[in-house]
Amino acid sequence: MRTRREIRVAPDHFEVAADDALLTAELRSAIAVCLYDAVEEAGALLHLRFVVRSGKPADVTDTTLATELLLLDRCLEALREAMPGARSLQARIVAQLPDDLHVEKAVGSVLPLVSLFLRDAGVTAASPDIAVGAARRLEFWPVMGRVLIHEMAT
Repeated sequence: MRTRREIRVAPDHFEVAADDALLTAELRSAIAVCLYDAVEEAGALLHLRFVVRSGKPADVTDTTLATELLLLDRCLEALREAMPGARSLQARIVAQLPDDLHVEKAVGSVLPLVSLFLRDAGVTAASPDIAVGAARRLEFWPVMGRVLIHEMAT
């Protein structure tokens, strides 16, 4: 029996897997963008973190947004290099937010931009899966386009 390789994706990084690998991330005040093709086996996971200081509005400046979109663009470019035959790119967006109104507002600004960026890049994105409260462990298996989410103990 073959063991599937597991790749942990750190905050503010992405990983591309061109083989049968499991991409994982611990979401704590973060967004994960899972990218895959309906036919090809490669996939990518982008893990974007929101820095939150208790009681203060989350800083979502143009510079922050530009940095996140640049990272998403690089992730898509690396994925397309790994699977040049991809014809049906799909995306699943998963978010975990602390119970903080400022963070929810910031994410409310970022998610539509990420979705529009993906659409403009020719990627079909499902509705985001957003949860407030406990951290989440995400497991993404690109070969099957499967995303599993586990609530983590606090």
